[in-house]
Amino acid sequence: MPQSSSPLCLLRLSALGDVTHVVPLVRTLQRANPQQPLHWIIDKAGHKLLEGLPGVHFHTYDKKTGLAGMRALRRQLMPHAPFAALLQLQVSLRANVLSAFIPARRRIGYDKSRSKELHGLFVNERIPAHAGGHVLDAIGRFSQPLGITQTVVQWDLATPPAAVAWADAQWQDDGRPVLAISPCSSHALRNWRADRYAALADHASTHGWRVVLVGGRSELERQTSDAILAQAQHPILDLVGRDTLKQLPPLLARANLLVTPDSGPMHIANAVGTKVLGLHAATNPERSGPYSDRRYCVDRYDDAARRYTGKPASALAWGTRIEHAGVMDLVTVEDAIAAFQRYRQDHPAGHRTA
Repeated sequence: MPQSSSPLCLLRLSALGDVTHVVPLVRTLQRANPQQPLHWIIDKAGHKLLEGLPGVHFHTYDKKTGLAGMRALRRQLMPHAPFAALLQLQVSLRANVLSAFIPARRRIGYDKSRSKELHGLFVNERIPAHAGGHVLDAIGRFSQPLGITQTVVQWDLATPPAAVAWADAQWQDDGRPVLAISPCSSHALRNWRADRYAALADHASTHGWRVVLVGGRSELERQTSDAILAQAQHPILDLVGRDTLKQLPPLLARANLLVTPDSGPMHIANAVGTKVLGLHAATNPERSGPYSDRRYCVDRYDDAARRYTGKPASALAWGTRIEHAGVMDLVTVEDAIAAFQRYRQDHPAGHRTA
């Protein structure tokens, strides 16, 4: 690819897991063309997580500002315009409309199978079509119309030293392996029952593990965490609502294993090298599970497909969500304990190894 100094613009507003998936694309673009400025339109939460990412100029958009905010964003972007290309990494109607306010010669979007909400009307090029695959790999293919192939997946979330120091101060490293529990997704129907988390926590505790609860400040997360604490028979360190988004990555990095449904913390943990015991029934782990290693996931997605759609998972459109009330009850305590034991068998000393 010829080297260019004309800026590129990336549009991906949310959610935390998805903006984490975009970081390897940023690294790929920077390796190929270190001098090319990169601008990223993102939401406030994503910016809090990724602020300080080297070589990236962030522009935040608040969906509450509507069209007025879109016009304000365009004015903010004009000194950098026109962009050599816009990478339109989100297919929601709001993001599609927002993309029309971004001055760019090339407007690169998803292939037709991944398009929805009028996406095709707002782009003039598409990434190569590819059946199936992980969300992160689809995002990585946005480099291909630019003559670049993503062959290395690298994160580095630009964590400041103060955030690392805060995480290090939350518990003393006494040699015990650490199981972190992040119990809630923003999609409530992906969430597991509190009594089942408590049972898994007790199992880990009886094997000499420290158990730590992590999560945000929402009422659902607080209620769920309180229910876990009330039903667990062994001590759990409660850190729910105490960290910032900048402190979350180093906090998760201190764990040996994170148990969580399909959620932002799942993908942040994966990005910092922590193994994930993902709980999947509503979503397909092959599409949206922890990218680097899914050996310790519980996969009841096919069971969910058969029960709620009458079809095997292989017959569903790729990416179909099965978010029905009770679907996560298909994931049993025994499933989670078996996954936990797989990790223990592979890491007999509890060490963080590949």
